[in-house]
Amino acid sequence: MKDKMQRVNLSTVSEFVLVGLSDAPEVRFLLFVLFLIIYLATMAGNITILVAMSTDTRLHNPMYFFLGNLSLLDILCPTITVPKMLEALLLENKVISFTGCMLQLFFLIDVVGTEIFLLAVMAYDRYVAICHPLQYMNIVSLKLCAHLAIGTWVAGFFNSLLHSSLIFTVSFCDSNEVDQYYCDIPPVLALSCSPTYSRELVLLVVAGVLGSAAFVVTLISYIYILVAILYMKSSESRHKAFSTCGSHLMVVCLFYGTTICTYVRPSSTYSPHQDRVVSMLYGILTPLLNPIIYSLRNKEVKCALRRLISHLRGRGVHLQKANWMAQF
Repeated sequence: MKDKMQRVNLSTVSEFVLVGLSDAPEVRFLLFVLFLIIYLATMAGNITILVAMSTDTRLHNPMYFFLGNLSLLDILCPTITVPKMLEALLLENKVISFTGCMLQLFFLIDVVGTEIFLLAVMAYDRYVAICHPLQYMNIVSLKLCAHLAIGTWVAGFFNSLLHSSLIFTVSFCDSNEVDQYYCDIPPVLALSCSPTYSRELVLLVVAGVLGSAAFVVTLISYIYILVAILYMKSSESRHKAFSTCGSHLMVVCLFYGTTICTYVRPSSTYSPHQDRVVSMLYGILTPLLNPIIYSLRNKEVKCALRRLISHLRGRGVHLQKANWMAQF
C-alpha cells in the first residue's frame, strides 16, 4: 500500500527550470553581454579557421583535417548551451521542455565524447609525424584520416546514446529545478526520485573505459614523441616539434581536466557552484581558446589567414570599382 501511495505521489515532469545563474538584474545583463561577446568571438575564430583550411590548398593535409574537425566541435559545443543561457539571462525564460533538455544533454555528451576521441587521434597523428616523418604520408593516408574522423563521430554518438537513455529513463519527482545553466548529467540525475546507483555505475564504467582508452593512446603517443624530441640533434627541430605538440598538449590537459572533474564521479558529490565554474571552462572558454592556442599560433595557419584576408580585400575593391563603373 505504501509503495502504491509513493507511485501515485510521483508527478510526470514535462519541463525543467534552469536556475544556475544569478537572479540579480544588473548581474544578469553583465553576464549576458560577457557571454554573448565570448560566444561571438568563439564562432568568429573557429569559422575563420575552417574557411582558411578549406580554401587554402597548403593546409589540405591530415593535421589540418583533424584541426578542422576540432574547430567544428568547438562551434557545436557552445551552440548547444549558450543560446538558451543567453535567453534566460535576457528574457528570464529559464524553462526548457523535457524533450529540449534531453536533446541538449544528448548533443552535449555527443560533442564532448567525440572531442575526447579526436584529441587521441590527433595525438597519434603527431606521433607518426615526429617519430616516423618519412613514412607519415603513407601511414596517415587520406583514407585513414576519413576512417578515423568518422570513427570518432560514430563513437561519440553511441556513447551519448547510451548515457542519455540511462539518464532519461529514471523517474523524476516534483522538483524540476536544474541547478545549472544547461541540462547536464549530475544536476539532472540529482532530481531523480528513483535509485540511480546501478545507472551511475554503468555510466562511470563506460566513461572510464572509453576515456581511459583515449587517454592511454594520448599518453603513449606523447611518451614516444618526447623520447624522439630528446634524441633530435638540431635545436631548431626540437623547438618546432615542441611548438607543434605543446599546443595540442595544452588543449588536452585543459579539456581532460575539466571533463574528468565534471563526469568521472558519482552524482552524490555534485557541487553546483564548483561544477558551474568547471563546466564553463570546457563548455565556453575552451572552444574560445582552442583556435588561439592550437591554430592561430601556427605559422602556416597565420599565412593562410593573411592570404584569405588579402583575397577578401581584393574582391571588395573589385566590387567597389564595378559598382562605381556601373554608375556611369
